[in-house]
Amino acid sequence: MPSKKKSVTVKLPSVDRVLGLTRTEELITAFGRTAVKKAVRGALAYARAAALAEIDTKTASDDNLLDAVERFLHAAAQTSPRRVFNLTGIVIHTNLGRSPLPEVAIEAMAEAARGALDLEYDLTSGRRGSRDDHLQQLICDLTGAEAATVVNNNAAAVLLVLNSLALRKEVAVSRGELIEIGGSFRIPDIMARAGCKLVEVGTTNRTHLNDYADAVSARTAMIMKVHTSNYVVEGFSASVAANDLAVLAHEKGLPLVIDLGSGSLVDLQPMGLPHEPTVRDTLASGAHLVTFSGDKLLGGPQAGIIAGCAELIAKINRNPMKRALRVDKLTIAALGAVLRLYADPDRLAERLPVLRHLTRNPKELTALARRLVPVLSKQLEGVAEVTIVDCMSQVGSGSLPVERLPSIALSIKPRARGGGGAELSAVFRGLPVPVIGRISKGALLLDLRCLDDENEILSQFYHVSLRNKPAK
Repeated sequence: MPSKKKSVTVKLPSVDRVLGLTRTEELITAFGRTAVKKAVRGALAYARAAALAEIDTKTASDDNLLDAVERFLHAAAQTSPRRVFNLTGIVIHTNLGRSPLPEVAIEAMAEAARGALDLEYDLTSGRRGSRDDHLQQLICDLTGAEAATVVNNNAAAVLLVLNSLALRKEVAVSRGELIEIGGSFRIPDIMARAGCKLVEVGTTNRTHLNDYADAVSARTAMIMKVHTSNYVVEGFSASVAANDLAVLAHEKGLPLVIDLGSGSLVDLQPMGLPHEPTVRDTLASGAHLVTFSGDKLLGGPQAGIIAGCAELIAKINRNPMKRALRVDKLTIAALGAVLRLYADPDRLAERLPVLRHLTRNPKELTALARRLVPVLSKQLEGVAEVTIVDCMSQVGSGSLPVERLPSIALSIKPRARGGGGAELSAVFRGLPVPVIGRISKGALLLDLRCLDDENEILSQFYHVSLRNKPAK
């Protein structure tokens, strides 16, 4: 007598029979035959595995198979990456796409994507142009640089500068600035890949000007300073200011390159935020080149910007690596639109999402929370308690690492023992537009600092129903 596993496996229909069912034909009309056939094979494979494992002996029925096929199809049809609500309290969240773009940048990208444009074409002369021409003057006007060029991120900017100016030569950097950022990106590793030799200067906590002077030799190609944007050394510590390093670099006939990381174009203090060195001030202090990101405090798309001495920028642009690291037309369009916003600094915090989020008033967030609580409380009635709590947000992505911003969150705490914030977090991640919060002391916190669309989040809350709540 055949075993249960074998009998269930034998009952599985063929791919062709499933494709011939009436309901399958409707799916083919909606999704296409190729996609449906792939989904049918996936559903049959799952049914076979479930039967052999004696997990589910009902998957062989036509309805159950087609339910599985439909789930496969809808999952495959979802866009990726997906839009989510960032309610983590980390404003510039690397895992969630960093800085959101302003509408003018989104419109500029859409316009650039629609058809042909003068990306590398000079409309005046009718000859080939440079894609850097669309951004260079904007960057120079905002930073005081002689010239500028743009690549696909700041790591690429650092790599390109090192490879262009210090190939097979030495670069002096303070031990306290040999940072590692997300994704295990380390300054020593990028120097090795760029073909340079790292010369460590000073100690982890204290580096003095004479340490740099002693490190300079006939093989030294540059002095480099790295802004430790993702950590702070406090206590018995010392570092050398950019203007002092600039004097030494000029005396030695070497370029001073400063990697600012997040790179702010404006003084943040009048907006109520902590001081962050600006690109203009850094260049004015004597740096020959400054590298910084476009998608952090600047509030634009992912990009790495190199600004400073025209002679050095020209040398960098001649490096064959520049073509491999260049940005596309969409990035140029978006970054140009964002840079133009800086021409009106009085309205910058209002028009640039990243600065608007960083400067939001907790009173505004409290009022928003009070409007959201009744809806969410009703949806989770008897399952979880929803309250308004004070919390602290972070800037994120290595920007202002020790600073915290007073904020307001919805705290969602399960009533049942054994339940926790992790289960509720999964529920909110499963919404049509996933809502990403953070877990604290067994509760799910939804920090409202980065929430712009009140009506849309309410529509997501209405999808939080009994069928996707954790059990009591």
